[in-house]
Amino acid sequence: MSHARGGPQKIPRPPGARAGEAAPWAGVPADGRTAIGLDRVRRVLEALGPPRRPESLIPGATPAGVLVTLFEEDGETRVVLTRRTTTLPSHRGEVSFPGGKVLVGEDLRVAALREAEEEIGLPPDAVEVVAELDHLATVASRFVLAPFAGVLTARPVLTPNPSEVDRVFDVSLAELLQEGVFHEERWEIFDEERPVFFFELVGDTVWGATARILYQLLALVTVGDVPKDAL
Repeated sequence: MSHARGGPQKIPRPPGARAGEAAPWAGVPADGRTAIGLDRVRRVLEALGPPRRPESLIPGATPAGVLVTLFEEDGETRVVLTRRTTTLPSHRGEVSFPGGKVLVGEDLRVAALREAEEEIGLPPDAVEVVAELDHLATVASRFVLAPFAGVLTARPVLTPNPSEVDRVFDVSLAELLQEGVFHEERWEIFDEERPVFFFELVGDTVWGATARILYQLLALVTVGDVPKDAL
């Protein structure tokens, strides 16, 4: 079985893309990137203030809620991810968090929990939502995402919906923080240079909005803040 990092995701990298900054946690000693228990993560998340929202939105952007599901195993906090099927109308084959657009009259938090149940069979009453992370806009699909961090008491038993999810898996925060997993690139998008984040996992590449959410979570847990121009 191959243990090579990186996956089949098609990255629409522009010709002028260049290397970006080092991760905020690059200077954190190795022992500060492991044994990240859920109590530590919970304390950081519960201390957050109101989420920041994008300063400018694309006209017609659709609100959506996503769920960042966290649990602890062997002393390490793990996060649940999915790989979307290649038949969906947007973000085909990409690694993402469970989530989707908000129904008429529906609360963002409720939408995130409902979508997680529909996509991976996670019962809403099994999730304790502890924080709302910064909102972010996606350019191609025109969504404004509201990420909610939820914790579980143990590893969940999950059943992916085959019409939406090709694979459901989890990864430890410690692995995401390993040397060589994360890198930043700078892309010119709509005449503005912006940071684009990547996490190279075994068999998959996480990038785009999902990587931005992971970036915020990891920066908060390791150094307590997110660089001002990063999100």
